[in-house]
Amino acid sequence: MPTEAEWEKAARGTEAFVYPWGNAMPDKTLLNYKDVIGDTTEVGIYPAGASPYGALDMTGNVWEWVNDWFAPDYYKDSPESNPPGPSTGLNHVLRGGSWNLDADLVRSTFRGTHPSEPNLGIGFRCAMDAKQ
Repeated sequence: MPTEAEWEKAARGTEAFVYPWGNAMPDKTLLNYKDVIGDTTEVGIYPAGASPYGALDMTGNVWEWVNDWFAPDYYKDSPESNPPGPSTGLNHVLRGGSWNLDADLVRSTFRGTHPSEPNLGIGFRCAMDAKQ
């Protein structure tokens, strides 16, 4: 899984967009959100919502579990470049929001934490380090 910093860069690009597609508010042509469909959708059906790197479904549809442990105040004192995340914790960070959340909760910067009970609105994204 990507680190939280890798996930956010993939979602926001180098321009630090509010949403993967830019700074324009979400609508139903860009992502699955706000309970419009009422469930998850097939991956890749919102190409207009792609991030600057071409990553699809970075927000909406399902929360994405990332490799970092969750700490609510971690970024207050973290390294500015490629923060590694806390070394320990109880729950992992979730990013991207899900199909039943409003526009404020599917921003590229919004963070959640893995709940203790099962949740069908959580998934993951695979990541691969560049070959050296």
